[in-house]
Parts: sequence; C-alpha cells; structure tokens
Amino acid sequence: MEKYGYGVDLGGTTVKLGLLTPEGRLIDKWEIDTDVSGGGRNIPRDIGSSILADMNKHSFDKRDILGIGIGVPGQVWEDGTANAVNLGWDHLPLLGELTSMTGLRAVGGNDANVAAMGEYWMGGGKGYRSLVLVTLGTGVGGGIIVDGKIHVGAHGAGGEIGHIPVNPAEPRSCGCGNHGCFEQYASATGNARIALELLAASDRPSTLRSCPKVDARACWDAARAGDGLAVEIADKYCAYLGQGLAAVANTVDPEVLVLGGGVSRAGQILLDLVLPHYRRFAFPACKNTPIVLATLGNDAGIYGAMAMLL
Repeated sequence: MEKYGYGVDLGGTTVKLGLLTPEGRLIDKWEIDTDVSGGGRNIPRDIGSSILADMNKHSFDKRDILGIGIGVPGQVWEDGTANAVNLGWDHLPLLGELTSMTGLRAVGGNDANVAAMGEYWMGGGKGYRSLVLVTLGTGVGGGIIVDGKIHVGAHGAGGEIGHIPVNPAEPRSCGCGNHGCFEQYASATGNARIALELLAASDRPSTLRSCPKVDARACWDAARAGDGLAVEIADKYCAYLGQGLAAVANTVDPEVLVLGGGVSRAGQILLDLVLPHYRRFAFPACKNTPIVLATLGNDAGIYGAMAMLL
C-alpha cells in the first residue's frame, strides 16, 4: 500500500500545505490563512483540521499517512514545543497538539532549515550529501545540511548566516543590533540600497533613473539588458555576496552552495558575477565549490517538511 505524508510551511500570513509521496511526488497543495489572533493559539487546530479534511477527501486513514512535517518561522525544540515571535508563540506545544488532533506523528524545524532540506532532497542540491542554502530576500537566511541532516546548532542558530560580519565599519545597524552584517548588503534590501547610493554618487545615464521603484528586480532587469551602471551595481552587490558565501564555505565546506530567495531569480547573470568574487575570498580547498540556483521556489518548505518525515 502506498504511503503519503503532509508537508507544512507555516508563514506569518499563510500556511502552505502539501500531500506528497516518499518519492517526492507532490500530489496536492493548498493554503490556509495564518490566524495570529490570540497569540497564534488556533494555528495548530487550523492545520490539523485542514489535514483531516484532506484525508477525508482522499479517503485515507491513519495507516496511509507517514505523518506531518512542519517548518516554523522560529525554533522547534526537542520536546515538541515551538517558539515563534511573529506568531506570539513561547514554547507552544505544537507537535503534541498536531498529533493529539490528527493521530499522526509530527516532526518540525526552523523554516529556513526545512527549506534547505527540501532543496537537498528534491531541488538544486539533489544528489549532494551536504549543502548550504542561502536565501536572498528581505533579509539573508540560510540552512545547513551535513551528511543529510539539518545542522541546528547548540542554540538553534545554525544557519543564521545573514549575520556574518562583513564590514565592522558600517555605521548603520542591522536588525539584530550589530553593524555590518552580511544581510545588510546581500539581501534584496541591501541590493536596492547599493543601487540608490551609486545612482546618487554620479549623473551617469541609466534606465534605473526612470524606474518608479529602484528595487532588486529592477536592478537585475537593467543589468541583463546591458545598462552599464546597473551592471556596476550588480557587481558591487556580488562582491559582498561572494565574501559572505566564502565565509560560509570556509566554515562548513559544503559540496554545493544553493542560492534561493527573490534575488536568485536574476538567474545566470547572478552566478556569473558572483563566482569571481567568491573565488577571491574562498579558502583554496573551497574555491571550486559549485554555486547553483534553488529550483523549488515557494514549495521548498513543503518538500523539506516531508523529507524530515523520511
């Protein structure tokens, strides 16, 4: 009898759910709203109800299901409790509540780590035994997989690569309170800031000057179109990105570095520009570590949550 599992990616606005096979086939996926009222107390109930409804739709019983895997924007501790500041959780008994409601085994982890597991299992890192996923979005997140296992760290901070210091002279503070963190430069936010600074520093013509909003996407679109100043912006951004990736590789020495998040949608031009900078900073043994693009997009967390069940 074929078995199935449920992968859950819990976000601050929506909860993404998927029904998958152990071979990585996504049978079905859907979303429900994240109810953050009352300190997020109703979220486990909402997830459990949605899974029970899907089981009923497919005429499944508990013997057909391997369990529920879930990625959380926070920490999931060994006792099954979860902390998530943005949801109002402080040691909420998440896994126990999911099991009590559905009768299914439940496992969980930090959402960035779970997404890394997804890319390892069925995405850009498939076929490798170790990787680091670097997500380039509003901030810079990450997840570390070593020998097929998530590296959580002693304090749950394994993979917080966005806060590697790359410029201690930076006067502006990061959201974490420190100065000169990797994510201040290599995030989509940092990308836009670099662009605005270079645009203000000269009067060189650029199509970016007529953009209603100079953001990371506009910068990379202009760079791909051959805009000289946009290419310079992209190269400066990649200098910081390469430095941070080298720091990660020099510490973890993964088989592959996988780039995800919004900036990664720039595609091949991002890889072409970052590689020389990465090699400039990388330890000799790590200089040829491949850098690839993530392939699962917003489904990485669903796949990774399923992978945790296996």
